[in-house]
Amino acid sequence: MTDLNNLPENAGVMICGHGSRAKIAEEEFALLASGLRKRYPGLKIEYGFLEYSAPNIHMGLDRLIEQGVQHIYAVPGMLFAATHAQNDIPSVLTTYQDKHPGLKIDYGTELGLHDAMIQAFQQRILEALNLNAIPETGDLYDTMLVVVGRGTSVVEANAEAAKLTRIVTENLGFGWSQTVYSGVTFPSVGRGLEMALKLGFKKVVVAPYFLFGGKLIDRIYAYTDKVATENPEVELIKADYLRDQSHVIDTFTLRINEILQGPKATIGLMQDFKARLARGEVDIHHHHAEYQPEENKDPDQTDSHQHSHSHKHSHNHEHSHSHESHDHGHHHHDHGHHHAPYQHIAHPHGPRTMINENVCCCFMGQFPQSVIDEEKKNKKEETRKPVC
Repeated sequence: MTDLNNLPENAGVMICGHGSRAKIAEEEFALLASGLRKRYPGLKIEYGFLEYSAPNIHMGLDRLIEQGVQHIYAVPGMLFAATHAQNDIPSVLTTYQDKHPGLKIDYGTELGLHDAMIQAFQQRILEALNLNAIPETGDLYDTMLVVVGRGTSVVEANAEAAKLTRIVTENLGFGWSQTVYSGVTFPSVGRGLEMALKLGFKKVVVAPYFLFGGKLIDRIYAYTDKVATENPEVELIKADYLRDQSHVIDTFTLRINEILQGPKATIGLMQDFKARLARGEVDIHHHHAEYQPEENKDPDQTDSHQHSHSHKHSHNHEHSHSHESHDHGHHHHDHGHHHAPYQHIAHPHGPRTMINENVCCCFMGQFPQSVIDEEKKNKKEETRKPVC
């Protein structure tokens, strides 16, 4: 049976990420490729990003071809199957394969809620609690778990985060739990924490289910610190995010090996994409994977891939992602894309609570002006309140 230990010489692996303007996110994504290379030193492994970062996906694929690879096994470096994994990456891979006759690209599935990912997340939580093993039943009944998901306009991805919360709550034996989101759905992190504290728990673990650092992680921890300062009687414990934790590398290995086993009964992401493409439900687009900022270099590479050119692209296909390093106002940004319309954009406990926190401009355009005005008014009224 073919697996990563006995791939033919003309085979290689491609890890596809989203990309971020936050340097730490790029560096930590590169660690995933480094971790796989250490486990399989004879294997040709590259990585690339959809946008914002270099190497882009085309560059990673080029590197594999330069090494004589004719069969590429690609996997999305993403936790859940939102629109990037479902549409954008398979679109880029399909376009690239069409331009290279004789090249075959197989595409796997997202990391998802594989047992190894759950173990990775649980380990981060146990580390935050200074525990080396799952505690005895009842030991954490006085503690509440708050899981922070990315939050998208894709309901199923949001539901997976909620499912993860329930699994970990029962596995570790927390007294209560809640799921909050840093993105476009509800409840938002700040509002969710405020509500959580009303339950009366004096110990609360805040655990972000994120692969990498960046603006969103900074914001999550800042919200936690703010709530902790306002509620000194409650112990708020911040868990670390996943990074290249060993169980995460395990899951990438498992996802790649799944591709090697051939077609399965369930339809994979690429098969699903091509089926929707044939029905005219999605389009092939060519705007992604072209961004190449300077000084973005894989630490395992000795050659320099430094590129410097700016780009602007415009697309209004449906997709949702978290701009980890966006640090802009509400009236300008230069990447010109639009998120899928979200029906609960004005939910009282959702994204509107972040209007004054530089929420992504892609969503600002969805807010009715009345909501923006109301939230700005609320912010001004809060700043006028006397400090006791």
